[in-house]
Amino acid sequence: MPNVYYDQDADLDILQGKTVGIIGYGSQGHCHALNLKDNGQKVMVGLHATSRSRENARQAGLEVADVDEVTRESDIVMVLIPDHVQPTVYRESIQPNLKPDTTLMFAHGFSIHYKAVVPPANVNVSMVAPKAPGHRMREMFVDGIGVPALMAIQQDTTGDAKGVTLAYAKGIGCTNAGVLETTFKDETETDLFGEQNVLCGGVTSLIRMAFETLVEAGYPPELAYFECLHEMKLIVDLIFQGGFKYMRYSVSDTAEYGDYSRGPRVIDDHVRENMRRTLRDIQDGTFAREWMAENDEGRKRFLQMREEANEHQIEDIGKELRRMMPWMNPVE
Repeated sequence: MPNVYYDQDADLDILQGKTVGIIGYGSQGHCHALNLKDNGQKVMVGLHATSRSRENARQAGLEVADVDEVTRESDIVMVLIPDHVQPTVYRESIQPNLKPDTTLMFAHGFSIHYKAVVPPANVNVSMVAPKAPGHRMREMFVDGIGVPALMAIQQDTTGDAKGVTLAYAKGIGCTNAGVLETTFKDETETDLFGEQNVLCGGVTSLIRMAFETLVEAGYPPELAYFECLHEMKLIVDLIFQGGFKYMRYSVSDTAEYGDYSRGPRVIDDHVRENMRRTLRDIQDGTFAREWMAENDEGRKRFLQMREEANEHQIEDIGKELRRMMPWMNPVE
């Protein structure tokens, strides 16, 4: 069992007198900055000169400056810009302005683990990776709950990197829910695996293929949508609340028997081997190199895949059906 840290294990006073630089003001950036500010910390937000987020950050009462200036002024620099952008921004604006003994932080280990970013030896390198999207993390903080997070220390130059990192985690509300200690390697590889095989790639592919199978067999696409996509949330909420056991307790015996007897036919050893292949691609850096090259080459394949996915029949049917359910506050 990994070490787990809570509020009593972290000292927010460690951050007193320090400036925390938040690089980026997207989903994670805005909530880290606002949570720290609400917890009494001095925060600066680093954005490029033409960023449309500058005005949003200022209206929220945050000090905003260019990335190089924020890096120079900060004792803690948290990098919260997309993985594929980090190497260039780090090389051009962060690295030349890092002070010795600065704590350089990340919310995902990708750039450090795959050596797209190589920090100097005279700074701490650590990670706090909240296990929730930024907007949900902000909501939970405001409600006084917080979300769990992972933390890791890659490089401890000053001898107090762990204390600083835990203080930061407390500042954004994560120690209220629990912070698990891990490594950059394990966080990166398990995060990518989960995204590709379950949370994003696995779930969407399973739903889409089941939808297509019913439509090809002559069933109305509206029914296929309800049975294969709409009800997914109901099942996932049960699993989230009480695990597989609670979900199976909550559904009919017919559904439970179908779960045991037919699920392994769909997700069989062939799927397991494909999962092992994706894990190998993550572990040996194949996926990371492919993704960085895709960005360097203009994202043509990525944008084509996005367009094709957005044009699938399930998207059109879903849009029509969600209009019938305005209480869901659908997003189109």
